[in-house]
Amino acid sequence: MQKILTIIFAITLLFGCKNNEKNKEDDIKTLPRIAIAGIAIESSTFSPALTHEDAFHARIKEEVFSFYPFMSKDSVNRNRATWIPTIRGHALPGGTVTRKAYESLVTKTLEMLKENGPYDGLFFDIHGAMSVVGLDDAEGDFIIRIREVIGENTLISTSMDLHGNVSQRLAQNTDLITCYRMAPHEDALESKKRAVDNLLERLENGKGKPAYKAWIPVPILLPGEKTSTRIEPGKSLYAKVDPITKEEGIIDAAIWIGYAWADEPRNHAVVMVTGDDKDNVAQGAEKLAKSFWDAREEFEFVAPVADLEESLDLALASNEHPFIISDMGDNPTAGGAGDVTWTLKEILARPEFKSKTGPSLIYASIPGPKFVDKAMEVGVGGKISALAGADIDSRFSPPILLSGLIESIEHGDKHAETEVVVKIGSISVIVTKKRKPYHRESDFTNLGLTPKDSDIIVVKIGYLVPELYEMRKGWIMALTPGGVDQDLERLGYKRIKRPMFPLDVDMKEPNLKTRWIPSSNSKP
Repeated sequence: MQKILTIIFAITLLFGCKNNEKNKEDDIKTLPRIAIAGIAIESSTFSPALTHEDAFHARIKEEVFSFYPFMSKDSVNRNRATWIPTIRGHALPGGTVTRKAYESLVTKTLEMLKENGPYDGLFFDIHGAMSVVGLDDAEGDFIIRIREVIGENTLISTSMDLHGNVSQRLAQNTDLITCYRMAPHEDALESKKRAVDNLLERLENGKGKPAYKAWIPVPILLPGEKTSTRIEPGKSLYAKVDPITKEEGIIDAAIWIGYAWADEPRNHAVVMVTGDDKDNVAQGAEKLAKSFWDAREEFEFVAPVADLEESLDLALASNEHPFIISDMGDNPTAGGAGDVTWTLKEILARPEFKSKTGPSLIYASIPGPKFVDKAMEVGVGGKISALAGADIDSRFSPPILLSGLIESIEHGDKHAETEVVVKIGSISVIVTKKRKPYHRESDFTNLGLTPKDSDIIVVKIGYLVPELYEMRKGWIMALTPGGVDQDLERLGYKRIKRPMFPLDVDMKEPNLKTRWIPSSNSKP
């Protein structure tokens, strides 16, 4: 009898294990299948620079997850779906993307999507200000081509930079859409996570595509240096976004400032609200659009501005150190070529910096691959005299002769590849093999420089990112020339929609009523 009971128990246990395994398999089968794709860059059409495929440092398949700490292997979100990453490429802001680079990255993405479908959802992670040679609205083109592969019913959630642009076709072909609410973008990862959370929630609760998408173009085109959320009116404007998302029947709300340094019809501000309650969606969108328009004349530069000569005079007279000067016109973090030599030429001509005992100044930075090659031959401690800069953008000043003592050479930076510090009088000039923005204290200390002890730091940037902002004791933004010139009148727009504030100051009150955007699966 005992033997029979043992056999029955064993059979029961065996079937129980199989049932548990089957249940686990069923659970796995019921998880939504979600793809990940995206190409991100902010690219100026007013710069002569071109951006090639290698600049995107594209990560493929499992490598894509390294972009998203909130989707680590053991994270909650990672276990809520079966994820199928394709390609995620993110380039430094720069010039227009070559058609070859764009087509290559898009084609690879589409091929991977074809291989692994079908999908319940797709996380579309883009910037929104990518310009491509011979193509308007690159992100709109990209998402349409994705739709041709994954179908109209797949739920797409799009994450963007607030300096991106939202065309009507991008708005129609995405379902859920959001963007950053802070500039500087300290909430970048938070915003991407919100896009993923929204996607998962709509798949899990079965609600799918939002019933309503409100899209309102706002005819304002302003640079980020006037619209930071650190100060008013940007601070109060963006503070109005989150409360709207708490309204009944609202999924998300967003304000895009837009990108000022590209000349396409889509370049302007936009407000979007998505949700299932038509009245609340429309009211929320119109409230944000009107608030933006009403505040348009209050937007000013986030710090004092002056021409370069006055900026240097103020820095030299100041007792606050380090005094940071933003060399704005060639800012590589906004799309400048990064190799305009005009500012450096003017600084080297100043008599105050001719002696080694003069005020200490760090200049960050100027690309000069041939200069770097020669410096490597000479070595640290040696004297060098070679040209740097203006390989790409020589419109304002030619390549500059730098003659001085090599203080350090460092290899291995992801962007610069090799960095050289050359001392000329009291100026430490950072010369790079490839352009690189200097954001962090470690960017300087890794080269043997002590930025906090420097009298003046001149950096190719606009508004200061957090570490530089915390480091500065004095700060001014210099109105210098380049591909992201802050004097928008000088850029010579030909294709943006007009009238546009502030270019057309006497324009009439625009229509800020909701435009309803059809669902991606609506019939024409």
